[in-house]
Amino acid sequence: MNKARAVQAWPVCIMLMGALSGCATIEKCGLEGCASDRKISAQVGELLNAHPEFGPPGSISVETLNGVVYLDGFVQGGLEKRSIEAVVRQASGVKRVVNGVSVEHK
Repeated sequence: MNKARAVQAWPVCIMLMGALSGCATIEKCGLEGCASDRKISAQVGELLNAHPEFGPPGSISVETLNGVVYLDGFVQGGLEKRSIEAVVRQASGVKRVVNGVSVEHK
């Protein structure tokens, strides 16, 4: 293999390693996900729903994978976006928060 092709192959190898590790997680816990992740998601959902400033119940979607909580949705202001992360970290078992919440501009 020439040097140029070897350099081009590295990004593909890295992407495959990431994809395969994700498959291992799905196999380990099944398509439903791990029970601990479902418990974290439920607890985070309850915490968020207790804060009307974040919008109506269920307006922020919550997914958890290996203790990492992924958030998505919309809030009215930047303060709410920053506050959400602090609220989510109150749930037991949360290792990290990926805050994909956006601020609505009207």
